[in-house]
Amino acid sequence: MLKRIAVSELCLGMYIHEFCGSWMDHPFWKGNFLLKTERDLERIRESDVREVWIDAGKGLDVAPGQVSASVAEVSAEAEARLLAAESKTAPARVSLEEEIARAQKLCARSKAAIVEMFSDARMGQAVTLDHVADMVNEISDSVLRHPNAMISLARLKTSDEYTYMHSVAVCALMIALARQLGMSGEQVHEAGMAGLLHDIGKMAIPDVILNKPGKLTDNEFSTMRQHPEAGGRMLLESRQISALALDVCLHHHEKFDGTGYPHRLAGEQISLFARMGAVCDVYDAITSDRPYKKGWDPAESIRKMAEWKGHFDERVFQAFVKSVGIYPVGALVRLESGRLGVVMEQHERSLLTPRVKVFFSARSKVPITQEVVDLAKLVGRDKIVGRECAEDWGFKNIEALWSGLEARNGSYHS
Repeated sequence: MLKRIAVSELCLGMYIHEFCGSWMDHPFWKGNFLLKTERDLERIRESDVREVWIDAGKGLDVAPGQVSASVAEVSAEAEARLLAAESKTAPARVSLEEEIARAQKLCARSKAAIVEMFSDARMGQAVTLDHVADMVNEISDSVLRHPNAMISLARLKTSDEYTYMHSVAVCALMIALARQLGMSGEQVHEAGMAGLLHDIGKMAIPDVILNKPGKLTDNEFSTMRQHPEAGGRMLLESRQISALALDVCLHHHEKFDGTGYPHRLAGEQISLFARMGAVCDVYDAITSDRPYKKGWDPAESIRKMAEWKGHFDERVFQAFVKSVGIYPVGALVRLESGRLGVVMEQHERSLLTPRVKVFFSARSKVPITQEVVDLAKLVGRDKIVGRECAEDWGFKNIEALWSGLEARNGSYHS
């Protein structure tokens, strides 16, 4: 029998079935466990969680005579119906600056959860998906509040955390792309789940290959190419994943022209979700710093991907560009006025007129007063005339200009 009790009534020996509230409010990745240690009890009491569901059939019950009026009893079936019936209001749109602060915390929490889940997989344990659905919901809500904050922040991962944050980034990209394609709420959620789990098979790849700071040998690359099928086996063993998410895990490296792997599928043989996964996976991979190379500029990455004929489904790729922009957030661009700036936000109806924070004069080669300009309001007076490379100008940490986060290595200009 499940009972909802106050945290103050928890004691050692109780079996926690579920925490009430957001998965971000408590410090545990797994949602079902027997409360055995004082340390875990203390961590729960110090968290933002106020109530929990306990399973009296798997652990201690609340002592007779000590049950407070707030305790609720339900069967597992009744609880499931209750949770399913809860209505969820779509979050209101907020500014990039406001959502960056939330997304930063969400990135950190998501990374910790993915590290634990992937570590279990590496040790051969069955993949448990206790809070994956909650994580996807939180990321989806962030994308709804502001479509660029989570996606852009996740791109700033270091090479050391790439394997884990890549999964978070692809989850957010898949959610944004699914919405752009007009999918239902359930399909959007499935897309996010697929993105989060698409690379779990890399936990079967030796670290010496996964983190090699140089080009892989033919044998090493052959080993690396085994990760989709390894991931598929892991997800099948978990018995908790949908066929759609499993398909993305297996086939996100297939190419539309049939030259991909592991099964050399072509065209419509590749599911729509796997075609979406291919685009999102590649975009985040090439814009991220890796052990063996520095990430490309977002706008340059979009340009190069557009040139890879046969790699992607054109319709899916075009929808992807609409979701992130021709000039994605963080792209360094030159304006006709001679000013350089970083893209801050996309225009709802025009891919060519984003909001840009200008900070440097390309003509006089000196910094200028930082100012956010809305190119949609400057049509005929100023526009983007090209992409620029930060390294060519000696700029460092220009991500601080759009994210508001403190630069990691000083100012943006060397």
